[in-house]
Amino acid sequence: MSKTLEELIAQIKDRLDIVEVVSEQVILKKNGSHFWGLCPFHKEKTPSFSVNPNLGIYKCFGCGEGGDALTFIMKTQNKEFIEVIRELAERFGLEMPKNYVKGESKGQKDEMIKACTKAAEFYNLRLLKDKEPETTKVIEYLSGRGITKDIIEKYTLGIAPKEFDTFYKKFRNEFSDDILEKSGLILRTREGKFIDRFRNRVIIPIQNEFGEYVAFGARAVEKDQQPKYLNSSDSLIYNKSKLLYGLYTAKDSIKENDSVILMEGYFDVISAQAHGIENAVASCGTSLTADHIKLLSRYTPSRKIYLSFDTDSAGQKATDRNAELIKEAFQGLGNIKQFDESYISTSEDKYACEIRVISPPEGKDPDEFIRSVGAESYREYMQHAPLLLDFQLGNIIKDKPKTPIEKTQMVKRILPVLNEIENEIVQSEYVRMIANTLDIDETALMREVKKANRITAAAQTNINTIVKKDIPILEKAQKNLLSVFLVTDNHFSFEQIKQMIGDTEFTDQTLINVKSTIDKLTCTVNNVKELIEQLYTAFINNPEVQTLITDLITTSETFQNLDDRDFQTAVQENINKINQCQKEKEKEKIRNLYKSANDNETEALKIQMQLRDKINNRLKLEKMND
Repeated sequence: MSKTLEELIAQIKDRLDIVEVVSEQVILKKNGSHFWGLCPFHKEKTPSFSVNPNLGIYKCFGCGEGGDALTFIMKTQNKEFIEVIRELAERFGLEMPKNYVKGESKGQKDEMIKACTKAAEFYNLRLLKDKEPETTKVIEYLSGRGITKDIIEKYTLGIAPKEFDTFYKKFRNEFSDDILEKSGLILRTREGKFIDRFRNRVIIPIQNEFGEYVAFGARAVEKDQQPKYLNSSDSLIYNKSKLLYGLYTAKDSIKENDSVILMEGYFDVISAQAHGIENAVASCGTSLTADHIKLLSRYTPSRKIYLSFDTDSAGQKATDRNAELIKEAFQGLGNIKQFDESYISTSEDKYACEIRVISPPEGKDPDEFIRSVGAESYREYMQHAPLLLDFQLGNIIKDKPKTPIEKTQMVKRILPVLNEIENEIVQSEYVRMIANTLDIDETALMREVKKANRITAAAQTNINTIVKKDIPILEKAQKNLLSVFLVTDNHFSFEQIKQMIGDTEFTDQTLINVKSTIDKLTCTVNNVKELIEQLYTAFINNPEVQTLITDLITTSETFQNLDDRDFQTAVQENINKINQCQKEKEKEKIRNLYKSANDNETEALKIQMQLRDKINNRLKLEKMND
């Protein structure tokens, strides 16, 4: 057990990686020594959100938000400091200090996960051992889909009994009704009785990315049974918009192949992974979300994403819909890859992601195709899978139009796709190819493309921008002076910097408090990184001051590469600005007093004498300094 809260915070910070923490909410792309992405605290289309892994901080240059890993968790999850510390301590296997250990059950989440684990084992055992007719029927159904006993065991597939309360009766003494209900395993009837949520269904347990059982998908056994799929509702341990089925078993393969295959259903993923295509995942009974994309981006640095849905019209719509979502999620991080290296050199192009579409010609869904022709044939289609742009254009022009009206209508559908191509060479090549295919004038088609480009550009000019007010000179100079303490690789010690600053007067109370804290901390810390960590900890419950600290760190970078002489000069210039501003304020104050005292000759004379004394004292000081 940690002796103090401060020691625990230090241990937690040692284990937190700012890039990993932020990547859970923001898709990041490395540029130089920093990572950049779209700010989660305000809407933007151009990345202004920066993460500095060396100092362990983030900063948005659009809205001004900033802080360290703990601050980010608190702000994005809307949680109190102590709540975050308690959760992180639990995650890292650290104990809270005695003063902060509450008598509340640590355990609601743990109990729910335990209940789901017991349920998965219960349903699985019934499928493997039970000899009831409905079990035999399910075994036959699964066998028809190529699912063997080994696959059943690997994915913990099971069967829910027909009876209304078989599961509940077995586990009601092991878990409270509240835990079973919140876990989505039982339902309360109008009469107040409890019944099993899943009955007479194939059970597909759902694991989070850490391998914990948190929810279930359940497929109907009978033909007239509705709905076809029954899924767990969101709970304390399960959020379907942030969890992908199969990710736990797929993540190593995704990392190894630096790519992921997005499929539609549970059995598509099971069939693919069981046949050796292990980097396949699917959403859990819901549409793909931005959170899903963020989750995947943590495992594939190049962000190569294959879309593998059904080949019917619904599957085509799903492909287009999910492709748009992926593009939106990566907007601002670079262009979506639109042409292969064999087509044109891409050595200097930076891509946010690469989207390809696997669309076998047989008209089967991925599960059926893999089972009928095998994994090797599927991999062949993967190798030759077209980029999204080619797939979309191919879909549009597959039925060659004959009449001028048909050609005009088709061009209208083509223009939005061509309009996304930013490389003019690539765009002109596609225009030439499409003009030849449709037997239309190439020049006329290019004119339509440029017209569409102008309309799009005009629409984008209406996007709101964040305008920051200029910082007053006095405030800026004071911040500059504080920031010099945070310059990394500085040749000057903290003590030497204190001597440079001397007794320079700070006027802003917040800056005074930060200055006082810095003075205290520099007596105990060994380097700038430790000072930054301690500063964030000291003001952990004050988000405004934490943002100020981040601003100071960012400002310190302007002093980073100065030699010793220029550094000292910069410090002195800011001191001079502060002193000058103070003089002006003092003069203005005296002027106002003098004006207000004009009706009283005695008071006016006193103020004149004060002013003369101040001027004389200032002249003496200036002579001494000379």
